[in-house]
Amino acid sequence: MNQRAKYISIYRVTVIVWMSLKFLIQIFWFKNTHRIWDQETKRKWERLLVKQAEEYRRKAIKLGGLLIKFGQFLSSRGDLLPRAFILELEGLVDRVEPVPFKYSKRTMEEDWNTSLEEVFRHIDEKPVASASIGEVYRAELLDGTSVAVKVQRHRVREIFQMDFKALRIVFFILSKFTRYGKKADLPALYREVVAVITNELDFTMELENGNHFRRRFRDFEKVYIPEYYSEWSTKRILVMEWIEGAKITDLTFIKRHQIDRRAVAKLLFDLCVEQFLFAGMFHSDPHPGNLMLKADGTVVLLDFGMVGEIKQRDANSIRLMVQGFILDDYDRVIDALWEMDFLLPNADTEQVKKLIKQTTDMYLDGDFDKLDAHLMNDILSDVQQFVKEQPIQLPADYAFLGRATSIIVGVLTSVYPQVDLVEWGRPVIKKWMTGEASNFSLYKQVAKDTVKPLMSLPRALIEYLVDGDKEREWKTETHQQTLFHQFYLFYSLISFMMIVAGTGGILYLNITGWSDYLPFAWTIAVIGFGTLLMIGIRHYTMIKKIRR
Repeated sequence: MNQRAKYISIYRVTVIVWMSLKFLIQIFWFKNTHRIWDQETKRKWERLLVKQAEEYRRKAIKLGGLLIKFGQFLSSRGDLLPRAFILELEGLVDRVEPVPFKYSKRTMEEDWNTSLEEVFRHIDEKPVASASIGEVYRAELLDGTSVAVKVQRHRVREIFQMDFKALRIVFFILSKFTRYGKKADLPALYREVVAVITNELDFTMELENGNHFRRRFRDFEKVYIPEYYSEWSTKRILVMEWIEGAKITDLTFIKRHQIDRRAVAKLLFDLCVEQFLFAGMFHSDPHPGNLMLKADGTVVLLDFGMVGEIKQRDANSIRLMVQGFILDDYDRVIDALWEMDFLLPNADTEQVKKLIKQTTDMYLDGDFDKLDAHLMNDILSDVQQFVKEQPIQLPADYAFLGRATSIIVGVLTSVYPQVDLVEWGRPVIKKWMTGEASNFSLYKQVAKDTVKPLMSLPRALIEYLVDGDKEREWKTETHQQTLFHQFYLFYSLISFMMIVAGTGGILYLNITGWSDYLPFAWTIAVIGFGTLLMIGIRHYTMIKKIRR
C-alpha cells in the first residue's frame, strides 16, 4: 500500500467506513439466508466472524492509527462483540513498521529546542519497539545513564483525528440501522474511545501514571517501576530508566537465573489483587511485554499509557454485589449494578435478576475446591456471553478490568501452571469483605438483615413451591443456608418474646403477690433465654461457614 495514502483523510475514512459497511451487509445477508440455526449454520457463522476479524486485523496492521487501538479496546468488550471476533482481536499486537529515525529526531529536537548531541552521548537509531503511537529507542545520557526514549510517531495525532471522523460515521450507521442502537449506548461508547485514546496521545499522562504507581508500590518488595526523567519528558516524548531483563513468561531466562516460579507468580498475583480489588488506578494492559523480570526475580511494570480506575464508590458497590451473591439476595446485586451504571435505561431488572440467579445456581452445583486458570477462563467467557445478551453495557474501566484479569490469568498459568487461585485469593477476599475498616462488613450486613420482616420466610416458601426448576427440593447449599438463616430469625423472635413474657410475668406476680404462679413464669423465661442462647451459637456458626 502506498504509504502516503495513509495520511490522506478521505482515503482512511473511506477504507474504515467501507469495511464496516461490508461487515454489516455480510451479517445481514447471512441472518436472512439462514433461518434454521443448526450446528452447521453455527459453524458457518463462526467462520464468518473469524474471517471478518482477520480482515480487520490485516487492515489495522496496514493502516495503524486508531484501528489498532480500537481493536484492542473492542477485545475487552464482551458486552458488545461475539466471542469468536474477540478471540481474533486479542491477538492484535500493537507492533507496526517503524518510521524513519529522521522524524523521531525532528520531534525530539523541536520539543527540546536543542540538538540530540546536547542531550545524549549516544542513541540507537533503530527502535527496540515500534507501536501505533510511539517508537522506543535506547540511549545514553551525557552522564552515561542508560535510558529508554519513547517518541510519538510522525503525524500520529493527525491520523487519529481522521480515524475519529470515520468512527463517528460508523457509530451513526450502527445506531440507525442495527439493533446495537437500542442495545448499546453508542454515544457514550464513542466518548469513552476518544477519551481513552486521547489520553494515550499525551505522554505527560503516562508520566503521571507511572509516578503514581511508583509511589503506590514503593513498599512492595521485589516490585519495581522505572524512574521517569520529567525534565526531558513532554507531550510527545517520554524518557525513563532502561531496565535489563526479560519478559515475565521467558521460562529460559527464569531457569538460567534459578528464579522461583511460584514466588514470581504469587508476587504478580498479590500485585494485581491490590490493583483490581481496591479503589485506585490499575494497569489495564498487563501483557507479558509490559511485565519484565530481572535476574534477581524482581517484577518490573512498564507502559502506563492504558490505565483504568476503580473509584471508592464503585469499590463499595462491588462489595455490595458480592454480598448479594453470598447472602442469595439478588435485589442487592441489581442495586449494585445500577450504582455502577452497568444497566441500560431499558433494562428489565426482574429478568436480569432471574438470569443472574439461574447462572449463579448453575455454578454453585459445580466443584470449586480448586479454581484453575482453565475454569477461570470458562467463567470469564460465560460472563462475557451473559453480558452481551443482556441490556448491560460495561463502562470502559470495567471492560479494561475484565480484560486485564483475563490477561493476568494467562500470564500466571504460563509462569506457574500449578497456580491455585482459590487458595491464594481466600485470605485477600476475607480481608476485603470483612475487614474492620470496611463499612461493608459481612457481619454488619447480616446484623442488618436480622431486622427484616419475617414475611421473607413465607416469600421463600412461595418461591420454593412455584419454582418448577427446583422440583421441590433445594439444589444447592446456598438455598439451605438462606432458609436456615430465616428459621433462626424466626425462632430468635419467639425466644425473645418468651423472655419478655416470662420476665413481665415475674414482675407482675411479685407486685400482686400471686407467688404460686412464679415457677411457671420463671420456666418460660429460662426456656426462652436458653433457646435464644442456643440459636445464637448455631446462627453464629453458620455465619462463619458462609464467610469461609
